[in-house]
Amino acid sequence: MKPGYVIRALPAVLALLSGIQSASAQPPELNVHFGLGTATDSSANRVIDTFSTGNPYTSPKLAGLFADLGASVMLTRHYGIGGDLSWRPSTAAYAGLNYRPLFYNIDGIYEPVRTKRIEPELRAGLGGARLSYSISQKACDPFAGCSTSNQFVESSSHFQVHAAAAARLYFVKNAFVRPAFDLRYVNNFYQFGRNWVPEYSLGVGWSFGRGE
Repeated sequence: MKPGYVIRALPAVLALLSGIQSASAQPPELNVHFGLGTATDSSANRVIDTFSTGNPYTSPKLAGLFADLGASVMLTRHYGIGGDLSWRPSTAAYAGLNYRPLFYNIDGIYEPVRTKRIEPELRAGLGGARLSYSISQKACDPFAGCSTSNQFVESSSHFQVHAAAAARLYFVKNAFVRPAFDLRYVNNFYQFGRNWVPEYSLGVGWSFGRGE
């Protein structure tokens, strides 16, 4: 074949390849959500004399209101990646101190089916857990009155394996409600009774770039 024929045919070949790619490729879909729920774990029943006063505390259960913030990117019609951050907005008592738990993870996502109204998610990934401890201190003076402040004491970090099942239920094209069940295996989570931490949440969110 003469070089001139190749040069003249090149634009047509490129146009054909571009058309095939446009027809088969799906632009990434970005989903963001915020939810509320609860994470639970039993007490380890540890007896801790935090202040060496002879009056020890018993370690508590993990419970209370948790917030969940997450995002996902669907790279194909059925596969994507995502991440979540779950934490307790308020502190709770732990052996005379205040503590705040936080969980985070990065997941691979599989969506077995996609319809106009529902998109179920199966997730699995890795992450971590962090417990931050602080102590409340109250100070008073005759001019400003009394005030309470929390002083950071220390933190404890743990590796975690994460799995979840959720569904995005669309009530309009891009807005959704998201019930979810998360299960975490937190390595050496000795502060509580089990390494397994289930979490239940209900969120709302928005999808960007969602097709029909």
